[in-house]
Amino acid sequence: MLKFLEEEQIDPRVIEGIREFRRRFVPEADDTVLPRYFYYGKEVWEQAAQALLAGENLLLAGAKATGKNVLAENLAAAFGRPVYNVSLHINADAASMLGTDTFKDGEVSFRPGPVCEAATEGGFCVLDEINMARNEALAVLHSVLDFRRSIQIPGYQKIRIHPASRFIATMNYGYAGTRELNEALSSRFMVLAMPEIAKEDLSRLLEKEFPSMKPEYVKQFTSLFIDIRDKCRSGELTEKVLDLRGLTGALRMMEGGLGPCQALDMGITNKTADDYEQSLVRDIISSRISRKADRDTIFTV
Repeated sequence: MLKFLEEEQIDPRVIEGIREFRRRFVPEADDTVLPRYFYYGKEVWEQAAQALLAGENLLLAGAKATGKNVLAENLAAAFGRPVYNVSLHINADAASMLGTDTFKDGEVSFRPGPVCEAATEGGFCVLDEINMARNEALAVLHSVLDFRRSIQIPGYQKIRIHPASRFIATMNYGYAGTRELNEALSSRFMVLAMPEIAKEDLSRLLEKEFPSMKPEYVKQFTSLFIDIRDKCRSGELTEKVLDLRGLTGALRMMEGGLGPCQALDMGITNKTADDYEQSLVRDIISSRISRKADRDTIFTV
């Protein structure tokens, strides 16, 4: 990961800060596995890393397909820390985050949840879609996220937060079921507004992920995603079809031999159930990718 940061020309002071963090908190072998995807974006990398080096919690806020979870995983890998994920929802409660009582060996004991595990193991805890949970449920995190850095579990000893632990929250604006974070919670985070992935960064991502893809098709699939994103931003399409994971999944199926139209239907077009919207998406696809294209057309042997 540090080599990747150097290649991305991240501020050397940031890279040295991460190195010093890793020297102070030596990562275990299992914690240094490279993430599935790299996050491309120099300015965002520097802002996020500086916040974590300063000991702050980080809130990644932005629209769909801006790479919030990818960046969170990249940060954990760069700092050499294990990741503990908490998928939040309207019914999330304290037990799903902190842990709960369990009956073991004839007695009641505490079974830690992901927040407690991250706190004791020095991990990075990713609070995914934090604005989907009720504010009253999230109140249990206040002492975790502020200067107290501790967790008080009723009936058990207080848990002190490991100095290497960091908490990274993600949230989308405008999704059904989301709500505004209250001031008490939002004040405990440094907020990073995630920009949309730039066209050149998307091209580099596809080149990295699919090294056998011909350059002209890297350009076409990059432009295809940008075209769909532009249509979503103008209101001609819904964000259901704006799916970067869907695009990369479709490309992997194409690499395996599935036809481009079938793969893109599965990865993008069929994400909406509206027939008219599906026809618009297929028109955009046909303007970029020929129906006659196949695996040998798109990839080198």
